[in-house]
Amino acid sequence: MLSSDRFKPLSTLPFLICLFLLLLNDFYLKGAFHNMLTGKLSDFCGLFIFPIFWSVFFPKRKLAVFLLTGLLFVLWKSEYSASFITFFSSAFFPIQRVVDPTDLLALLVLPLAWYSLNIRTLNLNLNPSFIAILAFFAFCASSAPRYFQGFDQPQYVLFKSNVLPDSTYYDGDFSVYHFDSLLVVEVKQLISSRRPVINDDYHKNTIVQQLDESILNQIQGIRSLMTPGKISSISIKTPHYEDLLRFKGGRLDGKFVRKDGNQVLIEGFYKNGIEDSTWTSRDSLNNVITKKTFIKGETTLIQQFKGTELIDSSKPDTRADVITRKYVQLVILVLLITLMVVLIVKNYRKTCPETLQMRLVWKWVLCFTLPISVWLAQMVISVFITDHYSIPLGFIINFILIYMYTLPLFVVIIFWIKLRMKIDILWYILLFALLSTVVLESFMLIELSDVG
Repeated sequence: MLSSDRFKPLSTLPFLICLFLLLLNDFYLKGAFHNMLTGKLSDFCGLFIFPIFWSVFFPKRKLAVFLLTGLLFVLWKSEYSASFITFFSSAFFPIQRVVDPTDLLALLVLPLAWYSLNIRTLNLNLNPSFIAILAFFAFCASSAPRYFQGFDQPQYVLFKSNVLPDSTYYDGDFSVYHFDSLLVVEVKQLISSRRPVINDDYHKNTIVQQLDESILNQIQGIRSLMTPGKISSISIKTPHYEDLLRFKGGRLDGKFVRKDGNQVLIEGFYKNGIEDSTWTSRDSLNNVITKKTFIKGETTLIQQFKGTELIDSSKPDTRADVITRKYVQLVILVLLITLMVVLIVKNYRKTCPETLQMRLVWKWVLCFTLPISVWLAQMVISVFITDHYSIPLGFIINFILIYMYTLPLFVVIIFWIKLRMKIDILWYILLFALLSTVVLESFMLIELSDVG
């Protein structure tokens, strides 16, 4: 337990207020309002409590902790951290940060944090261990993964609003266009903390179905949703193209056309905001480049052209196709598990009552090393499974879980059931690796089948 006087800064009123605001902002305010204030609040509160937190653990290095905190914050908010973010997002789980020079204003709280650390006033009688755990959780939560949902076809939403929001704050995610009492929002991408099972059209459609409500909660100044069923035709002009839109209520519904002068670049149809029928893309010479066919918002056919010649045609998998294939994969895995059991039983009957003789030390070595082999075998098996189950830090979590459940099983096998032949070691490794894969793919099948 943390009980010495050096941990009292964790229970001061300024530290607790900033900790509370950091948690409130990350778990509610950002999602509910998503404005400049919520964007800056985490920076200010986080920079206040972060150096104080680490200073109580390294009291003789307080100055170094504060200087390093400021330096790392500047680096994090600069373009120099882009390569690290790209590596970490691809190797572990996606993380996100926005390069905004105004975020550096949060550095002003570092002198206040230093002053608060040395004054130590307004201490509350709270358990510093609990506060330390809560603060560490807040640091991790602030870096929670964010997932990006982009849109291959243009996506617009129509609202009632007399106010034009500050588009610079939403640059990269939204573009806003004001027409008297109407506001058109072009959605380029959405950021979500919800991990997609598969980043496919089906997942995109589940987001599109609630797109108007999501935008209403994220952009301040929007008054209300459009009247359901009301038809509106609007033209959006930009320096590069003109989009002819037809809305039913607040959602795109009907024909969509993107033009450059008199040249049609893209044309297709929407049904309640979801792509429908055939979409055609053309170049500046009016030659068809691609044709995409949609059924209930899922791409079922992609055709690519060069001039008038069809050069490629493909049929992407729908969510139903992936689910069917997942069932087939599970059947094959179960058959392989049955084969491993048959081989083990066959060797048992063939050699009974003889057992594989080995020294005690080697038995224990096998018990502690074979779970690692199971983990490696499970990773190899996953390579051959299309759309295999994966989660952030999955390889580490899988290792821990596989080690925890196979270690006692190998102890039972080696010391009680006993090995009969050397080849049985391989069969047991494959058996447990296949069982682990079946469990993971079953979880994925459940998520894929979840229509909620």
